[in-house]
This record gives sequence, C-alpha cells and structure tokens, in this order.
Amino acid sequence: MQRLLWLLLLIGVLLFFMTSCQSNDDTNSSSQNNSENPSDEEDVTANQEYEKLPKTPLQKLDQGEQVVALQYFLEQLGYSFSDQGNYNEQVTWAITDFQIQQEDLLVSGIYDEDTKQKLEEVIQSEKTYKPGKGLPAPTEPAFTDAGTEVISNPYDQLVLVNKDFSLPADYIPDDLVIPNVPFPFIEDIPKKYMRQAAADALEELFADAQEEGLELYAQSGYRSYDRQDTIFAANAAENGEKHANKYSARPGESEHQTGLAMDVTSPEVNFSLETEFGETKEGKWVKENATNYGFIIRFPEGKEEITKYQFEPWHLRYVGQKAAEEIMNQNITLEEYLEK
Repeated sequence: MQRLLWLLLLIGVLLFFMTSCQSNDDTNSSSQNNSENPSDEEDVTANQEYEKLPKTPLQKLDQGEQVVALQYFLEQLGYSFSDQGNYNEQVTWAITDFQIQQEDLLVSGIYDEDTKQKLEEVIQSEKTYKPGKGLPAPTEPAFTDAGTEVISNPYDQLVLVNKDFSLPADYIPDDLVIPNVPFPFIEDIPKKYMRQAAADALEELFADAQEEGLELYAQSGYRSYDRQDTIFAANAAENGEKHANKYSARPGESEHQTGLAMDVTSPEVNFSLETEFGETKEGKWVKENATNYGFIIRFPEGKEEITKYQFEPWHLRYVGQKAAEEIMNQNITLEEYLEK
C-alpha cells in the first residue's frame, strides 16, 4: 500500500513538470513570434493614430502630427507628398484639387470642417478617385512676357499676387457674389463682387462698423484680367509704363482679380481712395479691427520696399482670421508671412 502511494506521488510530480514545460514552451513561442514581427504592433499603433481625420482646421504653413495625419488620408486617395508634416504647396494643391471636384465645397486650399466631412464620405465610399482632375498638378513654372511667374493654384486663399507672381489670364473665380454692404453706386458691375468667403466676412465687418456708428462703403472688389489690362494700358499711355507700374498693377498682377480684395472708403473722403482715409475714424477702426474678420491692410505704411506699392489704407485683402491675426500682430506683409 505504501509503495502504491509513493508511485502515485511520483506520477503526480512528473505530470506537474511536464505541464510546466509545455507552458514555458508556449510562452517562449509567443514571445518569439512577437519578436519576429515587430511591425505588427507598430502597424496597430499607426492605424489607431490615423483612424480619424484631424478635427482641427489646417492651412498653408501649418506643421506637425495633424498635418501628417491629413497627408495619410490624402494618400489613400492617390496623392503623394515628398515632405511629411508640412502643409506646403503640395498639400495646398491636393486640398484645392479635392475641393474643386466636390460640388458643394468652397474652394480655398484650406482644410476645414466641411472638407473633413467630404473627405470622410469619399474615402468611405471606396469609389474611384482621380487626383489632378480638378486642378492639374503643378509642372514647370510658366512666365508672362514681363517675366512674372504664373501662379499654378489661383484658388488658394493665401495666394501671393504681386509684381513677381501673376494670376493666369483666364482665371475667373467661380464663387463670386455681391456682399450685402453699402456701395456709393447702384449699378450691378463686376467690382461689386467678391468670392463667397470674403464676401461673408466683409458683411460681418461692415455690420459691426455700422453698430459703432461708422459709415463704410465698398468701392472696388473683383476686377477681371481684361479690365486690369485696359486700366494699366491707359495709365502707361499717359505716364509711361515704368511710372504706371509704381501705383498700378499689370494685368494678372492685381489682387482684385483674385476676388479676395475690396477697396473701402467713406463719405469723409468723398468716397475716394486716398491715403487720407487712414486718418478718418472709419480708416482707424478698419486698421484696428480688420483681423477679427480675416482681412489685412495689404499694402501697409513703411513696407513699400517689400510690397512695391504705396501705402493703401483702403485696400483690404481676405486671408482668413488665423493668417490675418499673425500678419497684423507681427506688423508684417503677406510676402514676409509666406516667406516664413
């Protein structure tokens, strides 16, 4: 009997060691598999990190992980980027191209909530999508006869138009509307128009100015390439081309063609466009408050060497609130801002 008990105890001990060995083998096998596939965990982390589009609005010059996430999803549609994490011209073009291909999006080159929702719809639909169908990808730069580089993305809300960068001759914004603000004339003519986003912002600016007891009037907004050509030709014929180019833009080089600019005035200066407007109560208020509505004084005093234009306190340019605040708070020009 005693021998039987010892035999059963020995068998129990052997079974315990065999089970322990098997458990260790399984653990070692699992560890070995994990070490052989380290990218599995990384892939899971990446998928979790980019399973949703950024909630924060993004635009040109932004940097960081949110931009990387946006690029990740744009790459699912066929876009490619040489620089990760920078909202540069490539990303601006991709967003612009995407917006143009959607019927119900304002085209700006800026990633906003409406663009986010539409991107989600397109990605989830798994339908065929063709990058460049709305706006062909930039190629080798073209130049005007005057040697000015022709802009490849005129829809960009932060587009730089000056004596070095020209809009295409055939560019006409397709979202031009008349802002509901006072004009010193009643005719329905092109200079009443602005692009939708700029017009909406101008209405808010004018409404708040009116509440302050100010009399602002919109004088000149959109101007076509052909109209600018006529104006510049007349000035050049009277004063010579070199002199005319000091205060007038060549065709294609005028911000008015973007539909993002509006000249404003007041009865105090007899509705004219002159530097004295900056000394009026309306002009001072505009300078102090334009940023709240996404506008900048495009040609500020003391920056003539950079802008190549005289001081124009009446010339408002829409760039969006974020860029406007950064530009005006730093007392810089759009040229200096984009150079950064």
